[in-house]
Amino acid sequence: MSSLFRWSSTRVALLVLGMTSAIISPIVISTPASSQNTVPSTTPSPDTPSPATPSLDTPSPTTPSPDTPSPNTPSPATPSLTTPSPTSTVNLSDVSSDYWARPFIQALADNNVIAGFPDGTFRPNQAVTRAEFAALIQKAFGNQNRVRQLNPGGFSDVPANYWAASAIQSAYETGFLAGYPGNVFRPSQEIPRVQGIVALASGLGLTPSSTGTSSDLSTYYNDASSIPNYAVNSVTAATQSSIVVNYPDVKQLNPQQSLTRAEAAALLYQALAKQGRVQPIASNLPATQYIVGGTQRGTDIVSLAASSSSLTTLTSLLKTAGLTDILQQPGPYTVFAPTDEAFAALPAATLQQLQQPENREALIKILRYHVLPGAVTASQFSPGKLATDEGRPVNIKIDRANNQVEVNNARVIQADVKASNGIIHAVNQVLIPPDVNISKLNQPPTGSTNGTPTVGRATRGGRSYIGVGGNIGLGGDDTALSDTNFTVISKLGLTNFLSVRPSVIFGDDTVFLVPVTLDFSPRRAGSVGERTFAISPYIGAGIAIEANADTDIGLLLTGGVDLPLGSKLTLTGGVNAAFMDSTDVGLQLGVGYNF
Repeated sequence: MSSLFRWSSTRVALLVLGMTSAIISPIVISTPASSQNTVPSTTPSPDTPSPATPSLDTPSPTTPSPDTPSPNTPSPATPSLTTPSPTSTVNLSDVSSDYWARPFIQALADNNVIAGFPDGTFRPNQAVTRAEFAALIQKAFGNQNRVRQLNPGGFSDVPANYWAASAIQSAYETGFLAGYPGNVFRPSQEIPRVQGIVALASGLGLTPSSTGTSSDLSTYYNDASSIPNYAVNSVTAATQSSIVVNYPDVKQLNPQQSLTRAEAAALLYQALAKQGRVQPIASNLPATQYIVGGTQRGTDIVSLAASSSSLTTLTSLLKTAGLTDILQQPGPYTVFAPTDEAFAALPAATLQQLQQPENREALIKILRYHVLPGAVTASQFSPGKLATDEGRPVNIKIDRANNQVEVNNARVIQADVKASNGIIHAVNQVLIPPDVNISKLNQPPTGSTNGTPTVGRATRGGRSYIGVGGNIGLGGDDTALSDTNFTVISKLGLTNFLSVRPSVIFGDDTVFLVPVTLDFSPRRAGSVGERTFAISPYIGAGIAIEANADTDIGLLLTGGVDLPLGSKLTLTGGVNAAFMDSTDVGLQLGVGYNF
């Protein structure tokens, strides 16, 4: 204990405060922008074929596509990935309303992911070459993280001026496609269906699951024995993720058959749905019967929302508010459905407070503010006020030049998801009625006081959590705090503004940190892509306990920020200074699971 005061208070306090402010921006900037940046779980070696590389025994199609498309005809596999369009403006003359793949093709075309030919056709049954598939991948997954680099010389059969050279390089470096032995890519070879499936599974980093779904491909495909050995794991993972679409027989994979443009559109759409970037096609459409492993669900608004991986928060809140039965009635209704990311952008602890019994009336008001009477498609909207089920109007704005529809300040990012009792339009922000004060939801329930501790509760800075992370030593040499080590972290809320944050940093001189912190209200830190982030700073003090033969206890100062990544996870970073025999300083970064 005699070492407790062996430090310069002014110098260390300034260091802690300086480091706290310095880490706020890096944490926000380094947060993933969205699910578009999924990194494959394994990084293939540049010299070793990835799972997307066919074996040497893979037969080559007998009719290759020409190496270079006609200068007057754009490559059919060159879509553009832009902001989704809320209205259907693309008319493909050879994709009839009852064509099996129309929902996939039309949705991607409406969202500018794929395009037709100048004559207005799509040519859905035309085979896709490896170069064209690479171009499709580049446009659909252009923001994917690079996991490897192509050799400076590139593939020997892909000249630098080849029309798809950049697309092939991108598809290779993001882990989707690879070449054949001998440093060749075979760009004009028609790509087999199995290669297309494996490419998507590889690029998305999918691995087979042993729980919930079968890993025996014979349960899905009558021709499972014809799947090449190199592709079994990837096809299994893609099947379990509902990416594979088989027409006309859902049980027939035809792995070595050339992939058509219609089939490519279906696979791409399901892959984007897996990432949560598009809504799953409505389960009442005939096309769902060709999705392998898919299950028919209800077709009402609530059932469709429950089947979407990006509307889980909305589904949970509808149940909490007791509105599911109403939205399953004939209606019809039009629902502006905030995505999970939209709810995650709300101030910290708002979601938890909305689910408290005392805030049920406010929750009902907010949810009903997203519902319009009648079924209104995006093309039927007109600028002005529209009455909602909550009784207060929303303001509709139309940007005809960019095919954009806005509701108050929220943008429609996926339009016209048709249900049996209405229409869903996914939006990127939560609509708040003018008579609901969100800030008051973060106050303690009536009758409670901030001075009554409740261990594990949420604070104004966010929910409690437990997690793991790492420590980076910044100074000193007395404890594990001064070195790079593994750490277990936690936050246990006590009152609305106080929490205790026990953590242990493992090392040669393991140290336990037990600070009590003052948690500040969240503040908007900026946006990355479509997502807005809010950070919750904290500062505090406590004790540091060195666990060795001569147990030493010293003063601990701490400061940092919490950054909610959604309803389940919180990213946290902070600077700790412990005053033992020497002053040890470390930067602690981690991710916690909220409870």
